Amino acid sequence: MATAPSLIPELDDIVKNGTAQKRAEAISRISDLFLQGAGHFESQHIALFDDILTGLIVSTEVGTRATLAERLAPLSNAPPTIVHQLAQEDEIRIAGPILSHSPMIDESTLIGIARAKGQSHLAAISERDTLSPSLTDVILRRGDREVVRAVARNGGAKFSESGYSGLVKRAADDGMLALAVGQREDISSHSLKELLSRSVDIVRRRLFDVAKPRQRAAINMAMIEISSAPNAQLVKRDFVPAQRAVLALHRKGQLTEAAILDFAKSHKYEETVAAVAALSGVRIGTVDRLVVGDRYDPILILGRGIGLEWATVRALIVLRLGPGKVPSPPDIEEARVNFERLSTSTAQRVLVFWRAREASKSA
Repeated sequence: MATAPSLIPELDDIVKNGTAQKRAEAISRISDLFLQGAGHFESQHIALFDDILTGLIVSTEVGTRATLAERLAPLSNAPPTIVHQLAQEDEIRIAGPILSHSPMIDESTLIGIARAKGQSHLAAISERDTLSPSLTDVILRRGDREVVRAVARNGGAKFSESGYSGLVKRAADDGMLALAVGQREDISSHSLKELLSRSVDIVRRRLFDVAKPRQRAAINMAMIEISSAPNAQLVKRDFVPAQRAVLALHRKGQLTEAAILDFAKSHKYEETVAAVAALSGVRIGTVDRLVVGDRYDPILILGRGIGLEWATVRALIVLRLGPGKVPSPPDIEEARVNFERLSTSTAQRVLVFWRAREASKSA
């Protein structure tokens, strides 16, 4: 603490009359001093730094407060008043580091902020190492799609029974959320069955593919119970008959966009994938993986690369969800805008890359 008194004589003048730059310089010097000795300070020393920083932080620029928040966020003995003050800031660059990482913020404070602030604050809280059911209940109630996906991916988050019920309901029309929820090791067998029963086939297969071995067994057991078939398993699709049918159309000159659209609208998944593979020169297995992936982008690239219109590409997007399911309006509009922006030359270059990669793997 020998250096602290050298800072104190000038502090009164800086607090009363100092410019933003002078305040920023003082905050930097004092936070440096605190970080250097944080591991050895007693409560009275921490209180001193707390008083000094709280007095200095008023009217400083956002960048200064954000830097201070970054420096204090990891500390378990950071000055408590200034940390709580930073956590309450509307500017996420300031509040974010504290909300995501600071062990100084208690649960009641986090819940209050989660109830009062916007999506960026909820997203920051969702990154914490641990989240209680009481806190995740608030996040799930107020969070948008990205926030809910983030908290579902957080292995340190705990959910109440009603929280899991809410996750499962929201995952019904959000494949990425379903994948996150289905991979959680703490999901009950009841919630897993509910999730799978609400999910379309491609989401089930994708979840099975990415799950860990133990979770795969749980998924298969849930599917067996759902279907009431003792030997039900998640199996790979058989594309051989579809490929023969598509090749026959191709030989007759009837493998057109209209044929693809008809396949897609009729929910003939294997025939649709085989037709797109034939026209794009990309292998069926690759097209299958691209279509059922987490994002729509590969479908847009395939469609633009082989010259499909938006109506057909939209049908491909709907196809991946299964009968009776449709994407949310924001998702489909985002896909349409991205498709319109995608140039044919760019899409075709990606197709060339995919084909070259397949060739190198088989060489």
